[in-house]
Amino acid sequence: MGRIITVPLTPTQLLTMPRTQVQARISAAIDKARDLGASVVGLGALTAPASVGGKAFAKRKDVGVTNGNAFTAAMTLQAMERLTASMGRDPLIAIVGATGSVGSCLTRLYARKHSGRLLLVARNEKRLQTLAADVHGNGVEARVSTDMADVSKADLVVLLTSSPDALLRSEHLKRGAVVLDDTVPRNTDARLLSERPDVLIVDGGLVEIPGFDLRGNIALAPKLAYACLAETMLLALSGHQGHFCMGDAHVDQAEHILKLASEHQHLGFHLAPFRSFGKLIQGAPSRAPAAPVEELVSWAV
Repeated sequence: MGRIITVPLTPTQLLTMPRTQVQARISAAIDKARDLGASVVGLGALTAPASVGGKAFAKRKDVGVTNGNAFTAAMTLQAMERLTASMGRDPLIAIVGATGSVGSCLTRLYARKHSGRLLLVARNEKRLQTLAADVHGNGVEARVSTDMADVSKADLVVLLTSSPDALLRSEHLKRGAVVLDDTVPRNTDARLLSERPDVLIVDGGLVEIPGFDLRGNIALAPKLAYACLAETMLLALSGHQGHFCMGDAHVDQAEHILKLASEHQHLGFHLAPFRSFGKLIQGAPSRAPAAPVEELVSWAV
């Protein structure tokens, strides 16, 4: 059995209140999960960046903690591969929030598997330059920018930022662009649908898990979960002990969690059919649901 425990703070409060106060509230939620018997706790939505990717709880020995970003990076790469397959040759991919925990792992995963053009966007130019130098070569051309206006050159925009507000606006998008929004709360505004009908906005970071009976409202369609939640579930199913992903996600962690997903593919754990603001935009693949499995995990949001 798994439980979802809510940290009753708004996105703005999570990011602007004194960090010690926010982390104390998240720690109390982890305590509750431990007391309920959880062996693994996943940090959902903005509880991860508010706790420095979970590093604030690295000294805890009573329960394992993961920020869920390794599986998020892996699923985002799969979504990018599907979306760019029909874009023709050499599309420009902008990764906004490239130096973050998911973004840095995603960039390295992409460079390991693909050649192509990347525009890495974030606030810290020094960190951007370091990341670009790390992946440049072997067919990857990586440019950097601290200006959102440069995103208007991209064919695919991947949003991986930690902000309580919608950052991507109409003027940031070229005609016919595709946006993959991995953010929770999302950094795209539904008004873009009417302002820019030429643009496709895809909800990112979603995993299909038909082998589980998910109850309660996490603002998703049935049998869907966020990839960060799915990472927590996979770790519990595998009997993982201790912490997993804290701070920046690493390529080896993404590859490990993909291996676990493959081992439990009878339960799902695959990229979900694409949706836009919750509405299906592509037919879901036909799969027979597996029997529900119970494991004690917890996910803090």
